[in-house]
Amino acid sequence: MLVHEIINRGQGSDIAIVDNGRRITYAEARDGLKKFRNRLYALGIRQGDCVAVFSRNSAEFIYAYLGAASIGAICVPINFQLSLRETAYILKNANVKIILTYTPLALDEYFSGEEFKPEQFDIATFGEKDFEIDAPELPPDFDANTPCAIIYTSGTTGNPKGAVLSHKNLVRNTEQIQILGCRRENKVLCVLPMYHCFGWTCCVLYTLYCGAQIHVIRTFTLKETVDIIKNEGLTDLYAVPSIYRLMTKHAEPQDLKTVRLVMCSGTTLPLQIAKDFTEKFKIEISEGYGLSEASPIVTLTIPGEERQGSIGKAIPDEELTVVGADGKEVAVGEEGELLISGDNVMVGYWKNPEATKETIDELGRLHTGDIVKTDSDGYVYIVNRMKDMIISMGENIYPREVEEIIYRFPGIKDAAVVGVPDKLRGQAPACFYVLKEGEKIDLRELKKFLHKNLAMYKVPREFKELEDMPRTSTGKISKRKILEDFRKTHDFEE
Repeated sequence: MLVHEIINRGQGSDIAIVDNGRRITYAEARDGLKKFRNRLYALGIRQGDCVAVFSRNSAEFIYAYLGAASIGAICVPINFQLSLRETAYILKNANVKIILTYTPLALDEYFSGEEFKPEQFDIATFGEKDFEIDAPELPPDFDANTPCAIIYTSGTTGNPKGAVLSHKNLVRNTEQIQILGCRRENKVLCVLPMYHCFGWTCCVLYTLYCGAQIHVIRTFTLKETVDIIKNEGLTDLYAVPSIYRLMTKHAEPQDLKTVRLVMCSGTTLPLQIAKDFTEKFKIEISEGYGLSEASPIVTLTIPGEERQGSIGKAIPDEELTVVGADGKEVAVGEEGELLISGDNVMVGYWKNPEATKETIDELGRLHTGDIVKTDSDGYVYIVNRMKDMIISMGENIYPREVEEIIYRFPGIKDAAVVGVPDKLRGQAPACFYVLKEGEKIDLRELKKFLHKNLAMYKVPREFKELEDMPRTSTGKISKRKILEDFRKTHDFEE
């Protein structure tokens, strides 16, 4: 099976997508996909070409992604929170031919005269035209290992890397999570952004695979989300911890009476959030774990088999290995880096063989950079992250990327970005900086500069000027000491 063929599993008269008042059947959704694929083909898109989707959640997002896949093109979903600079980098790196967007993007200043600039189309109206001649079907021998999507993850060295996912990667990961028990009669909340691998695989592909209903929320508000859950009788919820915290505070048990599955991933679920939610709604939160490079689901907790603090067990047909600093497998209960083997492991990083080699070893194992331990029953527990990464509202933020932009601002001598606890977001980036001798800066101008060059969620929430940067014995900035000092003057609710 190929990714776009998943939509054929639903019954034609059944509702596939509920979006902004529209109730779209599987037959209508397949027709929407067909119109998108025909127009893409008419515009010259062919196998191996990259088509970007820059959009909030919508039925059209699904048509665009699957329509591109159906002609062998590669979909590049872009986080709509990114700045124009960040978006332009992705478009150039992937050599995108066409971008389907919900809002016009002013990209001219980021493309020189001789550079090819992708043509923009309004995603909302892209599929309105009918074509007398259909785009040809893919050949019978089309290889499922062919790239289907490129998911760009924030870069540890300034620029994002594109994780290349094949048709096989995405379909197998969809099949692997059948243990969650979705059925044709289920109604699934899609509040997670479709550009995000967690939202796409769990809320879209898995729901379509099961012939169930996707209930789309374009922009999260607690009231709309709770109203849809209650009024539509939703059964399956996928969200990040901050959403569950808000539900616990503001929703009533009656609002979630039809819910059978509550799944959390994207960032570590604090035990208190899980405890408070369960006490109020009498529903356990099943925690999962994944990363874009694994399509993304790696571990899941089956409903009814939750274990406090655990991210669950390996999904079917996947092998997890925990290794120590020497690369050798450690015993049960001992800490080490989590390695993954399976059909859901990415093809590699787009145009980046060096990074691919660093991440996928000669045995085909994906090095996650996360320190874990397991128990005798196979449950996995996250201990720490090797990577210098902040996870805020389920979005990955690499401090190095933010720091490089800060260093470009006049007057900055040293800069360090660290993650600090945040009640709503889980973590939030905070900036600590030292000025060049005799320099002064306008903090408002620095923030404006960052907002122009970074996605809003990457812009630090706090700024603190230091006289000197604390350093290690080798001269490196000591972020641990910065965070320790910061904690002494701030009270955090963990």
